[in-house]
Amino acid sequence: MADWTIAGLAREGGVGVETIRYYQRRGLIDTPARPEGPGSGGRIRRYGEADVRRLRFIRSAQNAGFTLEQIGELLALDATDDRARARSLARERIAALDARIAELQAARDALQTLAQECGSGSAGPCPILMSFDPMLDHLTPDRAERGIAG
Repeated sequence: MADWTIAGLAREGGVGVETIRYYQRRGLIDTPARPEGPGSGGRIRRYGEADVRRLRFIRSAQNAGFTLEQIGELLALDATDDRARARSLARERIAALDARIAELQAARDALQTLAQECGSGSAGPCPILMSFDPMLDHLTPDRAERGIAG
């Protein structure tokens, strides 16, 4: 059985030591007791394979977009085998991802249109710059080149 210090656990999970401590404060990872007695290795806490698996689960769930609160619930559901709730959480996350994808697609489409307008060669301020700063609309073409208000 492998065992790690907090630094080793962090390395195995690809996170920093402070992240482990934060997860412990949030109740996502247990804080092991300090060993007692002679030969206790300087009373340094040790973490095992289960801790590494749990840390990797947390990181994977975060990469899927779950919040730490939702991850805590998923971890608790693992002990109860409540698949219906786990499925519900996953569906909620999918709906949120779909909404975000739609927002990003709309932003991409708008930027694509602006890029085409910018490339049309018409006079006046750049449509891309105008979309990010509506005040540029008040600049004359000559002054817009120099950034001077009209």
